[in-house]
Amino acid sequence: MDVEVENESLTEPHEEGDAPAGIRVILADSQAIYRVGMRKVFALEDDIRVVAQAETLTNLYAAMQRYPTDVVVLEGQLLAGTADAIPELVRRAPEAKLIVQVVETDESNTVELYRRGVRGVVPRSITPDLLIKCVRKIAAGETWIDNQSISWVIEAYRSQASTLTNPRVQPKLSKKELAIISCITRGMRNKEIAYQIGTTEQVIKNYLRKVYDKLGVSDRLELALYCLHHQLLKKYMQETDGIPMIPEEQATIARVKM
Repeated sequence: MDVEVENESLTEPHEEGDAPAGIRVILADSQAIYRVGMRKVFALEDDIRVVAQAETLTNLYAAMQRYPTDVVVLEGQLLAGTADAIPELVRRAPEAKLIVQVVETDESNTVELYRRGVRGVVPRSITPDLLIKCVRKIAAGETWIDNQSISWVIEAYRSQASTLTNPRVQPKLSKKELAIISCITRGMRNKEIAYQIGTTEQVIKNYLRKVYDKLGVSDRLELALYCLHHQLLKKYMQETDGIPMIPEEQATIARVKM
């Protein structure tokens, strides 16, 4: 099934002085009854406009690239078996904020969704009023999270911090990963790192994603700060050979290029 596009002024430009377009929403759900129901709910609101609908993840990718959107209301089941779906959605449309609807909430899935960039996790049984409120809050830049989910997320980060500071369970890094980390702390870009190590820029990106997952960090700055705080490179200095290291106290975090 192709992406369903709403007819409401999608191709009509707004002239200067016109009313704002409001919150642009894409509905992604494998069940038509849910899409129809949500569309009718949002149709009653002057500030919310459904711009497209999709029944598969592939169609959602296409819709997000074709139509600017503020919020995506996404059926959680569409993510089943696709671990990289959320990062891919964020990559394709970084301005779009994601709301995932789930049949039932569980700790591991909820924490992972928020960790990967979802702004809200709501039950399929959510009331229309709450769904509208959720969309407005998230479109305004807030995160929608209930008390139970807050507890799960806090506990997950506490557990992660404890694990990462326990020397007995320190993640094992390969020589190439350590070499790349050393380059990051020197403020080198992926292209420069690839040239020095003798590989491609895409390979460096792949390695960095693995390193982020191992250390529980989200970007280059967090990685560099983590290395300095835990003296990661110094710890491995005597355990490895041929790694282009520099003294960690000389690493200039301000030069880390995002």
